[in-house]
Amino acid sequence: MPPADQSAPFPHIDSVQSHAPARPLTALIVTPSLHAGAADSGAVQLVRILASAGHRPIVVSSGGRLVGDVTAAGATFIAMNVDSTNPVTMMRNALAMARIVREQRCDVIHAHARAPGWSAYYAAKRTGIPFLTSWYKGFREQNVFKRFYNGVMARGDRVIAISDQIADLVVERHKTPWDRITVIPASIDFERFDPARVSQVRIDAVRHAWGVQPDAKVILVVGRMLRRKGHHVVVDAVRRLKEMGLKDFMCVFVGEDQGKSRYSGELWDLVLATGTTDVTRMVGATDDLPAALAASTVVVNAAIQPEGLQRAILEAEAMAKPVVVSDLGAGPDAVLAPPAVTEDRMTGLRFSTGDSVALAVAVVRLFSLPPAARAAMGARGRAWVLANFNTSAAAEPTLRLYEAIAARERP
Repeated sequence: MPPADQSAPFPHIDSVQSHAPARPLTALIVTPSLHAGAADSGAVQLVRILASAGHRPIVVSSGGRLVGDVTAAGATFIAMNVDSTNPVTMMRNALAMARIVREQRCDVIHAHARAPGWSAYYAAKRTGIPFLTSWYKGFREQNVFKRFYNGVMARGDRVIAISDQIADLVVERHKTPWDRITVIPASIDFERFDPARVSQVRIDAVRHAWGVQPDAKVILVVGRMLRRKGHHVVVDAVRRLKEMGLKDFMCVFVGEDQGKSRYSGELWDLVLATGTTDVTRMVGATDDLPAALAASTVVVNAAIQPEGLQRAILEAEAMAKPVVVSDLGAGPDAVLAPPAVTEDRMTGLRFSTGDSVALAVAVVRLFSLPPAARAAMGARGRAWVLANFNTSAAAEPTLRLYEAIAARERP
């Protein structure tokens, strides 16, 4: 994501907050990094909402290419190794955060992930200020230790869930009372993700960089190279598409690989084993996501664990692209798909999680539609996210929550 595009003021935020806050707050926002993940983008969104409403955000993170975005939006940035899961480092981070709280007279700590969440939790306890968390996805819980580690995100005085799906998961797994949970959806920058603003020159440049022929259809998969996102399911579906005799298509994986797992190597081994190297591209992160989405024919999310409300899918719909998602890739609030809606209302298709055959069938179905029918589906998707994931949808409940905190006396 290009920082230049995101550094503009948050669209239409002034219409949400027409008066100064009862008491301006200083919020310490902690997130592992500032690259392009859900927590990273969520932290940037929060900074814009708070700063535009007259509050003072301070962001603690290990850094990344979105640092310029948070500072341009009005936040103070403090670099700290908060993405570490080393217990000693986490405790040092907790002490450092407590010191920042005292020196900067922070009113609240808002954590966006688990590792920094534990440090933030103890810092909040040590200083006696409210602890908030934002929960973006369903974490795997292989054992009791993992459940305990994940559980810090349910310890917030208020827990913000990105979707109803995630809220249900938090209640089911951690018995968090409903009155401590607030569902606040993501909001999309509709000026940046607007097909009318992406030139053909940008689209052609992206396709050329991918090595895609002008008439080839593109299956685009956006997201970090992580096993839970189901990239391997997509590769197997691509193999099946080739076996069906489908020609003139390319599957492109766009997403960061931070080298923290062996999954990328395993994925490429799978591509070699399935004989799909000629129709697969792994291009890493992109500096022009709107153009990448515009260059695609269909956007896929094949997640194999609950992903909550995926920003990339909403951005694809904002770019008027049909989407295909697994049952865990996005909820019905993000993608309108049969049988929940009639075909004349659908914005994409849904398939059973992990079922590469069903994914291949869904892709073939969309590819076989006349271009006008795909365009109509894409237009419905854009209209849907415009109506339901605009700035007000995220800003109003966020500011109400922070106003409730402002009404409390500072310790």
